[in-house]
Amino acid sequence: MHIAQGILRAINVNKMIDAGARFKMLVADWHAWANHKLDGDLHKIQVAGKYMIEVWKAAGMQLDHVDFVWASDVVKDDNYWSIVMQVAINNTVKRIIRTSQIMGRAESDALSAAQILYPCMQAADIFYLGVDVAQLGMDQRKVNVLAREIGEKIGYYKPIIVSHHMLQGLQEPPKNTVDAVERAIAMKMSKSNPDSAIFMTDSVEDVNRKIKKAYCL
Repeated sequence: MHIAQGILRAINVNKMIDAGARFKMLVADWHAWANHKLDGDLHKIQVAGKYMIEVWKAAGMQLDHVDFVWASDVVKDDNYWSIVMQVAINNTVKRIIRTSQIMGRAESDALSAAQILYPCMQAADIFYLGVDVAQLGMDQRKVNVLAREIGEKIGYYKPIIVSHHMLQGLQEPPKNTVDAVERAIAMKMSKSNPDSAIFMTDSVEDVNRKIKKAYCL
């Protein structure tokens, strides 16, 4: 977990709690499984989920106002899959692929069948959990817009979207990206590029080395 996921997430959650919200944090283990994270090993993904909760605790997230909901528990409910099906039925494959940024994928990537299902699940999560305000990073905005488009059509509501900015990575940003959201995603700290990010468990030496090598305008 890098500092955008650890420290910045804790700060943003605490701001919403201070504003009167109760936060539902989905530990999306099944979504990560569908996206073939950690080589598609669900056990490893769940260990990583538990680690993230401990990091947020250490970072000062107000956990007494946070409900952690595991996707692996949600998927046991037939009602959840009914909502997923409603989202899927009311969208084309092309429309779903347009949200592929939420998985760190490009629209041109060859997606697995599970990765097509992923956005349908993430949109359904909002309605299943009864979320009034969907608060995620800019890289998740497209699926939140999908939920707003589809909500009333399938008998629910239009959730409010709060899309926070992401921390810029430490390496030179790409010059050939026109779309603002795509550019923000390309510029963010990335786990897949360790030198672009400062991790919560980095040593002082690692942090100093990365900062010294960081791109500056």
